[in-house]
Amino acid sequence: MAGNSQRRNRRTTNKKGATVGSGGQRRKGLEGKGPTPPAEARKGHKKNRVANAQARRVSGQSRRPSGRGAKSTSEMVVGRNPVVEALRADIPATAVYVQQFIDSDDRVREALRLATDRGVPLLEAPRPELDRITAGLNHQGLVLQIPPYEYAHPDDLLAEASEQRDEPLIVALDGVTDPRNLGAVVRSVAAFGGHGVVVPERRAAGMTAGAWKTSAGTAARVPVARATNLTRTLEAYQKAGLTVIGLAADGDVDLYDLEALTGPVVIVAGSEGKGLSRLVGETCDLLVRIPMPGGAAESLNAGVAAGVVLYEAARRRA
Repeated sequence: MAGNSQRRNRRTTNKKGATVGSGGQRRKGLEGKGPTPPAEARKGHKKNRVANAQARRVSGQSRRPSGRGAKSTSEMVVGRNPVVEALRADIPATAVYVQQFIDSDDRVREALRLATDRGVPLLEAPRPELDRITAGLNHQGLVLQIPPYEYAHPDDLLAEASEQRDEPLIVALDGVTDPRNLGAVVRSVAAFGGHGVVVPERRAAGMTAGAWKTSAGTAARVPVARATNLTRTLEAYQKAGLTVIGLAADGDVDLYDLEALTGPVVIVAGSEGKGLSRLVGETCDLLVRIPMPGGAAESLNAGVAAGVVLYEAARRRA
Protein backbone atom coordinates (compact mmCIF):
# COMPACT_ATOMS: atom_id res chain seq x y z
CA MET A 1 0.00 0.00 0.00
CA ALA A 2 2.80 2.36 0.85
CA GLY A 3 4.48 1.64 -2.50
CA ASN A 4 1.22 2.27 -4.39
CA SER A 5 0.77 5.57 -2.58
CA GLN A 6 4.30 6.72 -3.53
CA ARG A 7 3.70 5.77 -7.20
CA ARG A 8 0.44 7.73 -7.22
CA ASN A 9 2.21 10.77 -5.76
CA ARG A 10 4.94 10.55 -8.37
CA ARG A 11 2.40 10.29 -11.17
CA THR A 12 0.48 13.26 -9.77
CA THR A 13 3.65 15.32 -9.34
CA ASN A 14 5.11 14.48 -12.77
CA LYS A 15 1.89 14.83 -14.70
CA LYS A 16 2.27 17.29 -17.55
CA GLY A 17 -0.43 19.86 -17.97
CA ALA A 18 -1.15 22.35 -20.71
CA THR A 19 1.56 24.99 -21.18
CA VAL A 20 1.08 28.55 -22.35
CA GLY A 21 2.93 29.29 -25.57
CA SER A 22 4.97 32.43 -26.33
CA GLY A 23 2.78 33.29 -29.28
CA GLY A 24 5.87 33.88 -31.36
CA GLN A 25 6.98 36.76 -29.20
CA ARG A 26 10.23 35.14 -28.09
CA ARG A 27 11.33 34.74 -31.69
CA LYS A 28 11.83 38.51 -31.87
CA GLY A 29 14.21 38.40 -28.94
CA LEU A 30 16.46 36.03 -30.89
CA GLU A 31 16.75 38.36 -33.86
CA GLY A 32 19.97 40.36 -34.26
CA LYS A 33 20.01 44.12 -33.62
CA GLY A 34 21.97 44.89 -36.74
CA PRO A 35 25.46 46.37 -37.12
CA THR A 36 26.98 48.56 -34.40
CA PRO A 37 26.17 52.23 -35.19
CA PRO A 38 29.08 54.62 -35.82
CA ALA A 39 30.60 56.52 -32.89
CA GLU A 40 28.85 59.73 -33.97
CA ALA A 41 25.46 58.05 -33.47
CA ARG A 42 26.18 56.36 -30.11
CA LYS A 43 24.74 58.36 -27.23
CA GLY A 44 27.38 59.34 -24.65
CA HIS A 45 30.34 58.87 -27.00
CA LYS A 46 32.71 61.84 -27.33
CA LYS A 47 32.26 61.97 -31.11
CA ASN A 48 28.49 62.00 -30.59
CA ARG A 49 28.78 65.06 -28.31
CA VAL A 50 30.97 66.84 -30.86
CA ALA A 51 28.55 66.02 -33.68
CA ASN A 52 25.59 67.23 -31.64
CA ALA A 53 27.38 70.47 -30.82
CA GLN A 54 28.09 71.06 -34.50
CA ALA A 55 24.47 70.35 -35.37
CA ARG A 56 23.27 72.89 -32.80
CA ARG A 57 25.49 75.53 -34.34
CA VAL A 58 24.35 74.75 -37.88
CA SER A 59 20.70 75.05 -36.82
CA GLY A 60 21.38 78.40 -35.16
CA GLN A 61 20.81 77.22 -31.61
CA SER A 62 22.80 78.35 -28.59
CA ARG A 63 26.50 77.50 -28.52
CA ARG A 64 26.11 76.18 -25.00
CA PRO A 65 24.75 72.65 -24.43
CA SER A 66 21.40 72.15 -22.76
CA GLY A 67 22.12 68.65 -21.46
CA ARG A 68 25.72 68.10 -20.42
CA GLY A 69 26.57 71.74 -19.66
CA ALA A 70 26.39 72.74 -16.01
CA LYS A 71 24.41 75.72 -14.79
CA SER A 72 25.51 78.20 -12.19
CA THR A 73 23.08 79.70 -9.71
CA SER A 74 21.49 83.09 -10.25
CA GLU A 75 23.37 86.06 -8.79
CA MET A 76 22.27 89.34 -7.26
CA VAL A 77 24.05 92.66 -7.85
CA VAL A 78 23.12 95.04 -5.04
CA GLY A 79 23.58 98.77 -4.54
CA ARG A 80 22.98 101.76 -6.79
CA ASN A 81 26.47 102.13 -8.27
CA PRO A 82 27.01 98.37 -8.90
CA VAL A 83 23.59 98.03 -10.56
CA VAL A 84 24.18 101.02 -12.84
CA GLU A 85 27.66 99.74 -13.78
CA ALA A 86 26.30 96.27 -14.51
CA LEU A 87 23.58 97.67 -16.76
CA ARG A 88 26.10 99.89 -18.55
CA ALA A 89 28.29 96.84 -19.19
CA ASP A 90 25.36 94.93 -20.75
CA ILE A 91 25.62 92.16 -18.17
CA PRO A 92 22.67 89.77 -18.71
CA ALA A 93 19.78 90.53 -16.38
CA THR A 94 16.41 88.95 -15.73
CA ALA A 95 14.97 91.69 -13.49
CA VAL A 96 15.70 94.90 -11.62
CA TYR A 97 14.06 95.13 -8.20
CA VAL A 98 13.21 98.66 -7.10
CA GLN A 99 12.24 99.49 -3.54
CA GLN A 100 8.80 100.99 -3.05
CA PHE A 101 8.85 104.73 -2.33
CA ILE A 102 12.57 104.86 -3.14
CA ASP A 103 14.37 108.17 -2.66
CA SER A 104 15.33 108.70 -6.29
CA ASP A 105 18.62 110.22 -7.46
CA ASP A 106 20.62 110.29 -10.72
CA ARG A 107 21.82 106.70 -10.28
CA VAL A 108 18.31 105.37 -9.72
CA ARG A 109 16.97 107.28 -12.74
CA GLU A 110 19.82 106.00 -14.95
CA ALA A 111 19.28 102.43 -13.77
CA LEU A 112 15.59 102.62 -14.59
CA ARG A 113 16.31 104.15 -18.01
CA LEU A 114 18.96 101.56 -18.90
CA ALA A 115 16.74 98.68 -17.78
CA THR A 116 13.81 100.05 -19.78
CA ASP A 117 15.96 100.52 -22.90
CA ARG A 118 17.17 96.92 -22.65
CA GLY A 119 13.73 95.52 -21.92
CA VAL A 120 14.71 94.26 -18.46
CA PRO A 121 11.59 93.88 -16.27
CA LEU A 122 11.26 96.38 -13.39
CA LEU A 123 9.78 94.84 -10.24
CA GLU A 124 8.69 97.00 -7.32
CA ALA A 125 9.15 95.44 -3.89
CA PRO A 126 8.94 96.61 -0.26
CA ARG A 127 12.19 97.05 1.64
CA PRO A 128 11.70 93.91 3.82
CA GLU A 129 11.45 91.81 0.66
CA LEU A 130 14.68 93.28 -0.74
CA ASP A 131 16.36 92.69 2.61
CA ARG A 132 15.27 89.06 2.42
CA ILE A 133 16.43 88.30 -1.13
CA THR A 134 19.80 90.02 -0.55
CA ALA A 135 20.36 88.40 2.86
CA GLY A 136 20.49 91.79 4.56
CA LEU A 137 23.07 93.44 2.28
CA ASN A 138 23.05 97.22 1.83
CA HIS A 139 21.07 97.24 -1.44
CA GLN A 140 20.13 100.98 -1.32
CA GLY A 141 16.80 100.15 -2.92
CA LEU A 142 18.20 98.63 -6.14
CA VAL A 143 18.88 94.95 -6.89
CA LEU A 144 19.72 93.41 -10.27
CA GLN A 145 19.20 89.70 -10.83
CA ILE A 146 21.60 87.90 -13.20
CA PRO A 147 20.42 84.64 -14.82
CA PRO A 148 22.37 81.41 -14.25
CA TYR A 149 25.28 81.02 -16.67
CA GLU A 150 25.12 77.91 -18.87
CA TYR A 151 28.59 76.41 -19.13
CA ALA A 152 29.71 74.52 -22.21
CA HIS A 153 31.12 71.00 -22.22
CA PRO A 154 34.90 70.84 -22.93
CA ASP A 155 34.21 68.87 -26.12
CA ASP A 156 32.15 71.78 -27.43
CA LEU A 157 35.30 73.89 -27.72
CA LEU A 158 36.72 71.34 -30.16
CA ALA A 159 33.49 71.52 -32.12
CA GLU A 160 33.79 75.32 -32.14
CA ALA A 161 37.21 75.07 -33.78
CA SER A 162 36.03 72.38 -36.20
CA GLU A 163 33.12 74.53 -37.32
CA GLN A 164 35.49 77.41 -38.04
CA ARG A 165 37.96 75.00 -39.71
CA ASP A 166 40.70 76.23 -37.39
CA GLU A 167 43.31 74.46 -35.32
CA PRO A 168 41.91 74.49 -31.73
CA LEU A 169 43.21 77.32 -29.56
CA ILE A 170 41.91 76.87 -26.00
CA VAL A 171 42.84 78.39 -22.64
CA ALA A 172 42.49 76.41 -19.40
CA LEU A 173 42.75 78.04 -15.98
CA ASP A 174 44.15 76.11 -13.02
CA GLY A 175 43.42 77.48 -9.55
CA VAL A 176 42.42 80.96 -10.75
CA THR A 177 39.85 82.27 -8.26
CA ASP A 178 39.50 85.94 -9.26
CA PRO A 179 36.52 86.40 -11.64
CA ARG A 180 38.21 89.47 -13.12
CA ASN A 181 41.08 87.27 -14.31
CA LEU A 182 38.57 84.93 -15.94
CA GLY A 183 36.85 87.87 -17.61
CA ALA A 184 40.18 89.19 -18.89
CA VAL A 185 41.06 85.78 -20.35
CA VAL A 186 37.67 85.54 -22.07
CA ARG A 187 38.29 88.99 -23.58
CA SER A 188 41.75 87.96 -24.83
CA VAL A 189 40.40 84.72 -26.31
CA ALA A 190 37.84 86.75 -28.26
CA ALA A 191 40.46 89.26 -29.40
CA PHE A 192 43.00 86.71 -30.68
CA GLY A 193 40.72 84.12 -32.28
CA GLY A 194 40.58 81.49 -29.54
CA HIS A 195 37.80 78.94 -29.24
CA GLY A 196 36.95 79.02 -25.54
CA VAL A 197 38.05 78.76 -21.94
CA VAL A 198 38.01 75.79 -19.55
CA VAL A 199 37.73 76.24 -15.78
CA PRO A 200 37.56 73.60 -13.02
CA GLU A 201 34.20 73.00 -11.43
CA ARG A 202 35.52 73.55 -7.90
CA ARG A 203 37.79 76.08 -6.24
CA ALA A 204 37.87 78.29 -9.32
CA ALA A 205 36.38 81.52 -10.60
CA GLY A 206 33.07 81.28 -12.43
CA MET A 207 31.12 83.54 -14.75
CA THR A 208 29.91 86.01 -12.16
CA ALA A 209 28.93 89.66 -12.65
CA GLY A 210 32.58 90.62 -12.16
CA ALA A 211 33.73 88.25 -14.90
CA TRP A 212 31.02 89.47 -17.26
CA LYS A 213 32.00 93.09 -16.66
CA THR A 214 35.72 92.50 -17.22
CA SER A 215 35.01 90.55 -20.40
CA ALA A 216 33.48 93.75 -21.86
CA GLY A 217 30.62 91.81 -23.43
CA THR A 218 32.78 89.15 -25.12
CA ALA A 219 31.44 86.47 -22.74
CA ALA A 220 28.29 86.49 -24.86
CA ARG A 221 30.17 84.89 -27.77
CA VAL A 222 33.10 83.01 -26.17
CA PRO A 223 32.08 79.68 -24.58
CA VAL A 224 33.32 78.89 -21.09
CA ALA A 225 33.39 75.19 -20.22
CA ARG A 226 33.50 73.59 -16.78
CA ALA A 227 35.64 70.52 -16.17
CA THR A 228 34.80 68.11 -13.35
CA ASN A 229 38.47 67.10 -13.32
CA LEU A 230 40.87 69.44 -15.13
CA THR A 231 43.67 66.84 -15.40
CA ARG A 232 41.39 64.31 -17.09
CA THR A 233 40.07 66.99 -19.43
CA LEU A 234 43.60 67.91 -20.47
CA GLU A 235 44.40 64.21 -21.04
CA ALA A 236 41.28 63.94 -23.23
CA TYR A 237 42.46 66.93 -25.24
CA GLN A 238 45.85 65.23 -25.67
CA LYS A 239 44.15 62.11 -27.03
CA ALA A 240 42.30 64.37 -29.47
CA GLY A 241 45.67 65.57 -30.79
CA LEU A 242 46.13 68.83 -28.89
CA THR A 243 49.41 69.88 -27.30
CA VAL A 244 49.00 70.98 -23.68
CA ILE A 245 51.22 73.96 -22.90
CA GLY A 246 51.65 75.00 -19.27
CA LEU A 247 52.83 78.51 -18.41
CA ALA A 248 55.52 78.51 -15.72
CA ALA A 249 58.19 81.00 -14.69
CA ASP A 250 60.76 78.17 -14.63
CA GLY A 251 59.58 76.53 -17.85
CA ASP A 252 62.01 74.66 -20.10
CA VAL A 253 60.93 76.35 -23.35
CA ASP A 254 61.02 80.04 -24.23
CA LEU A 255 57.74 81.38 -25.64
CA TYR A 256 59.48 82.75 -28.74
CA ASP A 257 60.91 79.28 -29.49
CA LEU A 258 57.54 77.54 -29.17
CA GLU A 259 56.66 76.09 -32.57
CA ALA A 260 53.63 74.22 -31.22
CA LEU A 261 51.53 77.41 -31.22
CA THR A 262 50.81 76.99 -34.91
CA GLY A 263 49.01 73.70 -34.24
CA PRO A 264 46.15 72.57 -31.98
CA VAL A 265 46.97 73.69 -28.43
CA VAL A 266 45.62 74.17 -24.94
CA ILE A 267 47.31 76.98 -23.00
CA VAL A 268 47.16 76.35 -19.24
CA ALA A 269 47.64 79.28 -16.86
CA GLY A 270 47.85 78.91 -13.10
CA SER A 271 47.26 81.30 -10.23
CA GLU A 272 49.67 84.17 -9.71
CA GLY A 273 50.78 82.92 -6.29
CA LYS A 274 50.92 79.12 -6.63
CA GLY A 275 51.19 78.66 -10.38
CA LEU A 276 50.21 75.31 -11.83
CA SER A 277 49.20 72.50 -9.50
CA ARG A 278 51.47 69.45 -9.42
CA LEU A 279 49.17 67.09 -11.35
CA VAL A 280 48.33 69.65 -14.01
CA GLY A 281 52.01 70.54 -14.41
CA GLU A 282 52.94 66.88 -14.83
CA THR A 283 50.19 66.45 -17.44
CA CYS A 284 51.45 69.30 -19.63
CA ASP A 285 53.45 68.34 -22.71
CA LEU A 286 55.57 71.49 -22.43
CA LEU A 287 56.25 74.03 -19.69
CA VAL A 288 56.80 77.43 -21.24
CA ARG A 289 58.20 80.64 -19.79
CA ILE A 290 57.44 84.17 -20.94
CA PRO A 291 60.64 86.24 -21.27
CA MET A 292 60.49 89.43 -19.21
CA PRO A 293 63.47 91.64 -20.06
CA GLY A 294 62.45 94.23 -17.47
CA GLY A 295 62.84 91.70 -14.66
CA ALA A 296 60.73 93.80 -12.30
CA ALA A 297 57.91 91.28 -12.02
CA GLU A 298 58.53 87.71 -10.94
CA SER A 299 55.25 86.49 -12.43
CA LEU A 300 52.23 87.68 -14.40
CA ASN A 301 48.63 87.10 -13.43
CA ALA A 302 46.62 84.62 -15.49
CA GLY A 303 44.84 87.26 -17.54
CA VAL A 304 48.03 88.99 -18.65
CA ALA A 305 50.02 85.77 -19.21
CA ALA A 306 47.27 84.17 -21.29
CA GLY A 307 46.92 87.37 -23.33
CA VAL A 308 50.63 87.43 -24.17
CA VAL A 309 50.64 83.80 -25.35
CA LEU A 310 47.38 84.20 -27.27
CA TYR A 311 48.84 87.20 -29.09
CA GLU A 312 51.92 85.18 -30.03
CA ALA A 313 49.73 82.31 -31.27
CA ALA A 314 47.60 84.69 -33.36
CA ARG A 315 50.72 86.32 -34.82
CA ARG A 316 52.14 82.97 -35.91
CA ARG A 317 48.87 81.76 -37.34
CA ALA A 318 48.22 84.92 -39.36
